[in-house]
Amino acid sequence: MSNYSIRDLEQLSGIKAHTLRIWEQRYNIISPKRTDTNIRTYNDVDLKLVLNISLLKEHGFKISEISRMSLSEMAREVITISDQKLNYPDQIHALTLAMIDLDEDRFDKIISTNILQFGFENTMVHIIYPFLSRIGTLWVTGSIGPAQEHFISNLIRQKIIVAIDGQVTKQEPDTKKYLLFLPEGELHEIGLLFANYVIRARQNKVIYLGQSLPFAELEFVYDFHKPDYLFTAITSSPSNHEVQPFVDKLAHRFSNSQLLFTGYQVVGQDIQTPPNVRIINTVDDLIQIADH
Repeated sequence: MSNYSIRDLEQLSGIKAHTLRIWEQRYNIISPKRTDTNIRTYNDVDLKLVLNISLLKEHGFKISEISRMSLSEMAREVITISDQKLNYPDQIHALTLAMIDLDEDRFDKIISTNILQFGFENTMVHIIYPFLSRIGTLWVTGSIGPAQEHFISNLIRQKIIVAIDGQVTKQEPDTKKYLLFLPEGELHEIGLLFANYVIRARQNKVIYLGQSLPFAELEFVYDFHKPDYLFTAITSSPSNHEVQPFVDKLAHRFSNSQLLFTGYQVVGQDIQTPPNVRIINTVDDLIQIADH
């Protein structure tokens, strides 16, 4: 079971820490444990409780009314709301609860329903990506354990692969060619897989090389295929101080192609971009390029 700080709860639920403290004192609705230094700590049950309260309040329930509900009554109301109201915030909330419970059936139902309603690409852009962003800080700080991270990542990965396999592409003689890879040591593949989907969906050709590719192998494939674009995402590898030299190295070695970089280590990091390098800040940036 994971442990969360009051700031973790604030980030995941949108309820201010000050409000959580008031509820604790006035309604006795949350009972956090305390460390030896009197700092509040919360577990998975507390997090689910706060998430459920947040959703119920957003749909017109008063806190005094919620405080009289049992946990099972709250859960039933939340599931009813999530099943009936297909708006993005509610679905992100429902995914967070499925992650905490490691509930694959619930997670799959949420994603499948939203794909039918909004389409795969909109579900990724407006639900999956905000969901991953919401919990990303907790992964980095260790508030969410590896089991939960792997559980969610692999389920999302499976959905993207199915969507890629379901595409039918018609490539013309002047079709642009994209080479997609992750640098050696980089294993966070969801963004790269979704880029694969986005680019293929716009009738471009993709050479997909996946995770942790040695530089020499990248050179070999590049010289063979001579792609118009290289796309990569840098989340953890190379490390912060090595990113700029890595960008410069790729820009020099693959000077005849346009290089597209995204990921935590490059977006908003003041990377100096050579003329053939572009930082992809959002999915819309990539869509704009792939559409042309």
